[in-house]
Amino acid sequence: MQGPAVPYELPDWLGGLVASSGGLGIFVVAFLDSSVLSFPILNDLLIIHLSIQNPARMLWYVLAATLGSVFGCVVLYYIARKGGEVWFRKRAGARAEHARQWVERNAFLATAIPAILPPPMPFKVFILAAGVFRAPLRIFVLALLLARGLRYFAEGFLAVRYGAAVASWLLTHKLEFSLIALLLILVSYFLSRFFLRPR
Repeated sequence: MQGPAVPYELPDWLGGLVASSGGLGIFVVAFLDSSVLSFPILNDLLIIHLSIQNPARMLWYVLAATLGSVFGCVVLYYIARKGGEVWFRKRAGARAEHARQWVERNAFLATAIPAILPPPMPFKVFILAAGVFRAPLRIFVLALLLARGLRYFAEGFLAVRYGAAVASWLLTHKLEFSLIALLLILVSYFLSRFFLRPR
């Protein structure tokens, strides 16, 4: 079934994939964005656009974007793990030491916070840092699933409920939106640390 037109700048083959298959196209965009290319905010806008066009498939779009992002980040994680610290420091520049400290102190928050905040947050620097400094893969993946899933679900839900105005609102208030999502991540994290700590 032919999907809705995609009103965003994409390579022809990728735009055609999103327009014709929806969720699969979002998965590919999210995977590429989180690994070897960069499409800032595009995943968010695609989820909003396609969820408005087809509300019944909103959860599928959210799942596709979340999994695409996670798989792309895992690829980048292993590239960084093989590439080593010298390569990371060259790419990250002045942010390298800050990223290293974040990862060593708390691998979960070092991944979840950049994953939920919008650009210009240097998301990939922290993904690279997680690989270089060998953050536990299980924690890394869990943080990405929670952060990206929450961000994309909130956008899809708002798009279905309030329509096209959501995209304009999010572009104007993306920091406020992300801070609310970040607060939820922090609350859930600290509650889990409190209730699951050894007695």
